[in-house]
Amino acid sequence: MTRILSVMFIAIIAISCTTQQKVVQVEPQVQEVASDNKPEEQFVKRKVAIARFSNETQYAKGIFFDKDNDPIGKQAVDILSTKLASTNKFILLERQDMDKIMEELNIAGNEGLQKVGADYLILGSVTEFGRKNVGDVNAFSRSKTQTVQAGVNIRLVDVSSGQIIYSEEAKGEAETTNKTVMGMGERTDYDATLSDKAISAAISKLVENIVNNCMDNPWKSYFLSYTEDGILVSGGKSQRIKIGDQFDVYEKGKQVKNPQTGMMIELPGKKVGTVKVDFSGGDNPQNEFSMVSFVEGGIDANNLTKYFIKEIE
Repeated sequence: MTRILSVMFIAIIAISCTTQQKVVQVEPQVQEVASDNKPEEQFVKRKVAIARFSNETQYAKGIFFDKDNDPIGKQAVDILSTKLASTNKFILLERQDMDKIMEELNIAGNEGLQKVGADYLILGSVTEFGRKNVGDVNAFSRSKTQTVQAGVNIRLVDVSSGQIIYSEEAKGEAETTNKTVMGMGERTDYDATLSDKAISAAISKLVENIVNNCMDNPWKSYFLSYTEDGILVSGGKSQRIKIGDQFDVYEKGKQVKNPQTGMMIELPGKKVGTVKVDFSGGDNPQNEFSMVSFVEGGIDANNLTKYFIKEIE
């Protein structure tokens, strides 16, 4: 009987002396990501840039704090960029470290950077960040839980109008728990990785909504040239434009000022034709183009700025 009790006692200690780590994502609710088993969806990539991601909390802001070198803000940018890139639905444009890119161009002797405008800008901030330790002491055991909570705010801006088309807040939480019985077990030390996990958990809840809002608005392109050698439009392989794809051609609507908002708005354009992609060229998003031909309709070749191309709805 003594031996049995000893074995049971050791088993209880072994079970109790554990380290548990948990990452919690807290609202908002988003749609589930499509399964990898489904056929690949055809879409045209949007150009997106993260204009700013700042740390608006008081965490780690001492007397020598440098807002231009804030580790939490930079960490949030890197996490968001990685998660957006993994969706494979965007052409991501660098904005945070442009000075390093320009420095490298100068070293290489290049004349300058090709300027590419984004379709959407992302503005974000870490608005909540905190860490707490909670202990529990019993007669034979004690436990300690470290918890980190982070709150992230995101705004998605349509560059063509300056309008905020999506804004939301999400919260994430990460925690680790250590438990000892009669002094046996692993002690809890400071876990710096919890900060990363809490911010990542909060941002993860927003990525799918960013994708959905960017994809809701039809993709647009423009005519580059119209000659007897062919009709060229902007966009190519990196934007998932394929030979055989068809797009509608519209004449731009009239620009009027809305007296209620004070903003200039473009009235709906008039469809004037449909084009089909015959060839795509270029080796990067900056110089890609597609050669198209009209399936129906046509345009004034001497006034290409009057027209735009967009996805068939």
